[in-house]
Amino acid sequence: MKNKGCLSAGTIGIALLIIVAVIFFWGKSGYNNFVSKEQVVNKKWSNIETVYQKRANLIPNLERTVKSYANFEKETLTKVVEARAKATSINIDPTNMTEQDLAKFQAAQGELSGSLSRLMAVVESYPNLKADQQYINFQREYIAIENSIRTETVYYNDAAQDYNTSIKTFPNNILANFTNFKEKPYFKAEAGAEKAPTVFTE
Repeated sequence: MKNKGCLSAGTIGIALLIIVAVIFFWGKSGYNNFVSKEQVVNKKWSNIETVYQKRANLIPNLERTVKSYANFEKETLTKVVEARAKATSINIDPTNMTEQDLAKFQAAQGELSGSLSRLMAVVESYPNLKADQQYINFQREYIAIENSIRTETVYYNDAAQDYNTSIKTFPNNILANFTNFKEKPYFKAEAGAEKAPTVFTE
């Protein structure tokens, strides 16, 4: 009976070791998977910051071009410059980004988009400025960057969805909560975001 009891205790011990090993390797694999998917999200966010910065970098040249036309509406240009300053002042850490952070970032960028759209509409009343080669170059670069922004936000949302699904699926959600992996917010579509701006060269 004593040997049987010892054997039973040994069997239980081995079973416990196996269970611990299974949990350890599952936890290790799951954790590494979360890290990998989060790194993809962070990379996609970095791409978004890059294209938005490219757009912001266009504004100084646009400002110089527009200012060369003395009778141009200064208030419209001023709003673009102010919106650029606001948009570039918002810095976000993608590892701790909340819905509120992303909403604030997107609102500031949307304000800049609106200001630029209004300026481009006003330029239609200034044939000489509209035909200025520097302005035409700005328009073309702007269109390309806006298309890149649309593409990169889709890529980011796809990566965020993949990551979020991974950490919210049972039993991964238990490990994610224990290791503090949090859900990533999504970019929300803006009205008219599916339509690229139009370049007028005539």
